[in-house]
Amino acid sequence: MDYSPKEIFEQYKKGTEFKASVGSKGIYEQSRLNERFYVGDQWHGAKCGNDRPLVRHNVIKRIGDYKISQILSYNPAVRFSAEGIPTSNESIELSDSTQSFSGKLTDNEINFVMNAFDNYYKVTAERLKFAEISEKILRNAYICGTAVLYTYWDNGIYTGLFADYEKKVRINGDIACEVLSIDDVVFGDPYIQEVQKQGYIILSSKKDVEEVLREARLSGADTSVLKGIAEEAIDGKVTQFTKLYKEYKNAYEYTIKCIKTTEKFTIREPFETGLKLYPISIFTWERKTDSIYGESEVTYLIPNQIAINRMITANVWSAMTTGMPIMVVNGDTVTDKITNDPGQIIKVFGSNEDVAGAVKYINPPVFTKDFDASINTLIDNTLTQSGANEVALGDSKADNATALIAMRDAALMPLKIVKSRYYTFIEDTARIWADFWVAYYGNRSLKQSSKAGIKYIPFDAKRYKALMLCANVEVSENVSFTDREITETLLSLYDKGIINREQLLLRIPDGLVKDISALIKEGEEVKNDERI
Repeated sequence: MDYSPKEIFEQYKKGTEFKASVGSKGIYEQSRLNERFYVGDQWHGAKCGNDRPLVRHNVIKRIGDYKISQILSYNPAVRFSAEGIPTSNESIELSDSTQSFSGKLTDNEINFVMNAFDNYYKVTAERLKFAEISEKILRNAYICGTAVLYTYWDNGIYTGLFADYEKKVRINGDIACEVLSIDDVVFGDPYIQEVQKQGYIILSSKKDVEEVLREARLSGADTSVLKGIAEEAIDGKVTQFTKLYKEYKNAYEYTIKCIKTTEKFTIREPFETGLKLYPISIFTWERKTDSIYGESEVTYLIPNQIAINRMITANVWSAMTTGMPIMVVNGDTVTDKITNDPGQIIKVFGSNEDVAGAVKYINPPVFTKDFDASINTLIDNTLTQSGANEVALGDSKADNATALIAMRDAALMPLKIVKSRYYTFIEDTARIWADFWVAYYGNRSLKQSSKAGIKYIPFDAKRYKALMLCANVEVSENVSFTDREITETLLSLYDKGIINREQLLLRIPDGLVKDISALIKEGEEVKNDERI
């Protein structure tokens, strides 16, 4: 099969043309428009001039920030397992931290490694600052409809590990992640929703020409190729195309291969990645039938946002013209310049009639009271239809914490569908990370972090390459409450005799009561005095 730069560029171009044809504006233009409305640049291109204030009441960002924060408020834990291997809830420990498995692969050994993966996922997520990555993913998906995470191997990462006991041979290299714009990703078949079923995926990126030339030299490119790549550079940048594709060994088995090119030259010839999965995971905000590209909620909020801004601007302009109406001046009797400053003395020449008719105000039309109500109704309806009503946003008041929890749960119910897709994205990413661990780690120790401290356990990746690894998300949905709600609930439990005075004081939010330890101690002293 031909994997020439020309063919890859044509495939990429075909993919971009498809994206440009999606919807009324295409993915590229629609994403740019959605971005402007999200950040608040909502009068762009309106040609309204500078004569009046252009008001923005950004409901789009409020809805998006609320939904993103709700999804991120839950901390999913990832549990790994191997297909075909029975699991056990019993704790499996090595008698010695330096001991490693050998001989025949057993179920106990596999379960031990899967348990280690559970912890190592958290360690890796902390190293990669995955919380920040998740926020970017959710924001991109909310604005553009689709967010893409690319996981790759970075040889420049220092691990702090050594391959020998003398600590002379360093072990370098680890996985890294990059959030990609949907503009820079082309899928081979956009009608297939699953990433892993794609025939190929092409990534484009602007890179420094020196970085590209360095990789080309290391890959054995000749002088003519290096010269050609340098000539393609514009302002020191070159567009690199990274094509990931499947090469089948037979009807069912395949390997993931990769080739890197510019528009005209090959940077790196096709090479084995060693992976079983494409290192690409995606999250779509709203799914579309028979399309890998999702739909953005912002696209359909823009008309409401425009109407809200126009109505509020008209209302503000009406208030300004009512408070400072247009002045009509008789130029024959008023010769001085009119500044409209408070207390200005206007000289009028002529009779009393001339004085009476020297200055007049034009009364603007009065807005009806229903206009304000219409604005508020449109804002409330937009928020409610988007699932961000006053209860969800925290603007509603309830008589007690139990009622508020019930109201909040009902308001958050529609968001569970989006959360479910986000958790699927987490699972896909976790499987890709595990794929890298067994393909690239070789012999190295896995860092394990717990309350007891940090330890390292031995890991021999080649023993587990044949396993089919799975990852499942376990979600602990802890609802967040205000200090007042927590205190009211504790006082209710205390009044009913469910908890005692000490239990109440220990659980009151920090800062509400000073010197709680002294209060507890004083309570114990009172009890002792009563016994005497």
